[in-house]
Amino acid sequence: MITTKNIIIDPHETLRARAKEVQSPISDEDKEILRSLLEYVIASQDDELAEKEGLKPGIGLAAPQINVSKRMIAVHIPDEENPEKTISYALYNPKIISNSVAKCYLASGEGCLSVEEEKKGYVPRYSKIKVVGYNEHDEKITLSLTGLPAICFQHEIDHLNGIMFYDHINKENPFDVPEDYEKL
Repeated sequence: MITTKNIIIDPHETLRARAKEVQSPISDEDKEILRSLLEYVIASQDDELAEKEGLKPGIGLAAPQINVSKRMIAVHIPDEENPEKTISYALYNPKIISNSVAKCYLASGEGCLSVEEEKKGYVPRYSKIKVVGYNEHDEKITLSLTGLPAICFQHEIDHLNGIMFYDHINKENPFDVPEDYEKL
């Protein structure tokens, strides 16, 4: 199982590299990496297990964050009120194939398991995105996402391109966002 000690910390060079495509059909080794990424984010949200294993809580994790420069991500966003609406995916070679013109941002700002230093400011993101990727069974998955799931997928896919969330923050005025951006 991946633990917090397996997560590399900024400014590690792997975090700034463009990750390599995963070959299809997916290898057993890459399947195991995908499973372990998802296992981490799920376990990190279980307070008892997170404390026992020393896991920092997160809703997403990309392979470059565990020093594997391959295009793989996992996202787990539970919906306690409507469990069938829980977003839980481990995908390889995910791509954003379309996005809205409308933008949004998290009022609390974004954080990252690979960034220990606090980076304050709003991160502009697309309000709606469509993502295509492949699961461990080599099945093509297409997702239409809004809100927090859309933000999370954009954050994780950025990791595959060597982009950190704070790269999007306005350097001169970190809390400045256009009026038409939706606040989440």
